[in-house]
Amino acid sequence: MKGLKKKRRIQIIAVAAIALVLSTALIGYALRGGINFFRSPSQVMEEPPKSSETFRIGGLVEEGSLKRGQGEVIMFSVTDGGASIPVTFKGVLPDLFAENQGMIGTGNYINGVFEASEILAKHDEEYMPKEVVDALKEQGVYQE
Repeated sequence: MKGLKKKRRIQIIAVAAIALVLSTALIGYALRGGINFFRSPSQVMEEPPKSSETFRIGGLVEEGSLKRGQGEVIMFSVTDGGASIPVTFKGVLPDLFAENQGMIGTGNYINGVFEASEILAKHDEEYMPKEVVDALKEQGVYQE
């Protein structure tokens, strides 16, 4: 009788361990496309990502770089003071998007140009995303 209980307990522990490993693998598989890494323009220049990698870039919109193309295409450069990356975006920019203002873009770095699928701009006079502030402080550009 005691041997049967011990055997049953080991079976339950083994099934629970397998279920835990399987559920962890399924969660990781489900989240693989939803994780976006943040990079500053200097980091992108140092180690250019693969064109298939989706990530976020943040910094300040470089003054004098904002150009409207044909149709909905907008071109500008984002900088952290150490490097500048050209950005293209097809769509409608947020209302508060302007030169010398903080922004974060999500997209891919293809042939030296960041092709953004989403652009976020600061939402008031005081706000700037923490990642952008940290990257600008690292470059010695950010002033409080």
